[in-house]
Amino acid sequence: MYRSNQALRIDIPFLLVPVQAGFPSPADDYMEQRLDLSKYLIKHPAATIFVKVTDDSMIKAGIFEGDLLIVDKSMMPCNNKVVLAVCDGNMIVRRIKTFKNRSFLIPENKDYRSIEIYDDLNLEIIGVVTNVIHYV
Repeated sequence: MYRSNQALRIDIPFLLVPVQAGFPSPADDYMEQRLDLSKYLIKHPAATIFVKVTDDSMIKAGIFEGDLLIVDKSMMPCNNKVVLAVCDGNMIVRRIKTFKNRSFLIPENKDYRSIEIYDDLNLEIIGVVTNVIHYV
């Protein structure tokens, strides 16, 4: 897991015109500004961490092995949010679901089991997943 107290700043050209895939475009003629990805992807730089996904437990949520997660430790984990957690010493990514006053960490792959959240569970919610960088 990568941790940094400094904001990630990536200064990349940002084209202000739509681009047709597969066709050459004189896009440089429309270069108007620079895009700082950290402004779009990171709301709380001091509370943000990055983690690489190492399994396929969240594939139905569009999170795949090898993806990079941006996790905000300052956000409140609540129903339907995807979170990074440590459960019994294992780091996991799951969706929080609440049913009839009971809460669970739910995988988005039927090959993994849900985990009910109860008082004596050795569980720490690290933060809420805000963005997924998916490699194609």
